Amino acid sequence: MRTPQLSNRTHLLLLTGWAVLWFIVVEPSGGFSWHYLRTGGELIYDGGSSGDGGLNLYARHPELQMGPISFLVAGLFNPFPAMVGQVLAEALMSLLGLVILVLAGRSAARHLLGTGTNHQRLRQRVLIAGLAFIPMWIEVSVRFAHLDDVLALFFTALAVRYLTRCDAAATGICMALALDSKPTAMAFLPLLLALPKERWLRAGLWCVGLVAVAWLPFFLVAPDSFAAAKFTIPNNPASALRWLGGNTPQTPDWARPAQAALGLGLGAIAVWRGRWAAVVLLGANARIVLDPSVYTYYTASVLLGTLLWDVCGQRRLVPWWSWIALLVLYGSVFLVPDESVKGLIRLGFVVVSTAYVLFAPVRDRRDRNQHRSLDRVEEEPVTGPWGPMWDPGRTRPWEARPVSER
Repeated sequence: MRTPQLSNRTHLLLLTGWAVLWFIVVEPSGGFSWHYLRTGGELIYDGGSSGDGGLNLYARHPELQMGPISFLVAGLFNPFPAMVGQVLAEALMSLLGLVILVLAGRSAARHLLGTGTNHQRLRQRVLIAGLAFIPMWIEVSVRFAHLDDVLALFFTALAVRYLTRCDAAATGICMALALDSKPTAMAFLPLLLALPKERWLRAGLWCVGLVAVAWLPFFLVAPDSFAAAKFTIPNNPASALRWLGGNTPQTPDWARPAQAALGLGLGAIAVWRGRWAAVVLLGANARIVLDPSVYTYYTASVLLGTLLWDVCGQRRLVPWWSWIALLVLYGSVFLVPDESVKGLIRLGFVVVSTAYVLFAPVRDRRDRNQHRSLDRVEEEPVTGPWGPMWDPGRTRPWEARPVSER
């Protein structure tokens, strides 16, 4: 059976229509957590005049677990009436979801240069995976209006785009902005290791420097800001954490450190095995398996992970993992009545998907000796730990020879 042909923009128009439909359905009941962002936005621009805001924000309000970049962006909507600002913010966050789909498609096209990739099939993969991604993106951006998660995932997708272009500085900057938006983005840092080894230092310095610029002032001016790191939430009966021995009423002391260590460790293993496209999924898995809460917006990070894996990490036309994640993690919320069973399902998804992306055979059709006509050669490949990368700073093959020799 032949699949329908898609023009360069048809799949994006279909995904835009799908996103608008979900926005219209969800927006009337949206903005569940926007008050946190609005409050934080007001406080961070307060300048400390009230004693609660400015650099005292985290010391006085440890319940505000978002990063400073998220509050700075949220504060831009404060001049509007509350409801108008909320809807405008939700619209912007929804739009960023569509931008992520564009970034994922372009990242895949760049990463798969030299493999004989059929771009028609790639557009179809982005479309099919995007149809699963959009509902969960609307969940985080509209129903919950979690600007911090939205920005962290957006900057991570942007980092992937620069990673495939072998741009160390931009990759490090984007990962820093992700961390400055939401600390849980730390689990995605192994993406930096996918760069060529000689560029690790540059990427790392940019990342560490910008993280320090964003966070250090709070801890230097108000040492009590460290209290935010100890903030706990109720341990939900449906959490996978309870199946791993975390049966305390509140967040166990070991849960957050273990979450970060697991995400970083699994991501590093993925890069070592040449599967950098799995890093975001593995980091998201670490979060949902060790987090005491089970909010549905957590699944958006998993769907970004499956999106990147489905379009960059494997070559199948049907992006099964995006739909498996949607149906298993989101569908079980409505179809499974028992809370403990829901936790077991989350744990099962994490175990199976992690094992698959790390160990299942993946075909790589890249022919490193493939000869293409000069008008089709995009850029000269450089070597990264996981295979060829394309560096826009390198000389193109036909530009390296004198005109007389061409």
